Amino acid sequence: MEENEFSFLEQLLYNEDKKYVINQLKNLNNSLLLHYFAANYNWNSGFDIPSVILENEACDLGTGLLMFHYADGYRMLESPDEVSSSSLYEWKDFLEKIYIKLVDLDFESQLISFDPGLTKIQKYKLKKNHPHLPEILINKSPGEDVDIPRI
Repeated sequence: MEENEFSFLEQLLYNEDKKYVINQLKNLNNSLLLHYFAANYNWNSGFDIPSVILENEACDLGTGLLMFHYADGYRMLESPDEVSSSSLYEWKDFLEKIYIKLVDLDFESQLISFDPGLTKIQKYKLKKNHPHLPEILINKSPGEDVDIPRI
């Protein structure tokens, strides 16, 4: 990543003007920068910004998978009833949207790989309890492995 791209992402990640950040992310057409931003995002800051990334046409399948798991999508896979009955509506809605988009492979590109890092035992337990669980949610996505810089 070039220095100006790093500076741009750093400025976005630490900017307190949410409207500005959202506007910048809506207009960003670089899937790799979206991926880096999502990987460095503070997930305690809500789901408005991740939703903007998800809706961006440049959002890659690998970035979608990353966001699903960074938003604690594993809990949805492990116990869907717990998530569906959650009072955390914004979180629940985000997980439902991203789940559907991942299962439908509704992404323009699949160039960035993401590995959720689940163990064989975790995958086995998930598949045992939910035999029709789509593989895309638990396995490494297609694409090129990228090193994610810490910003």
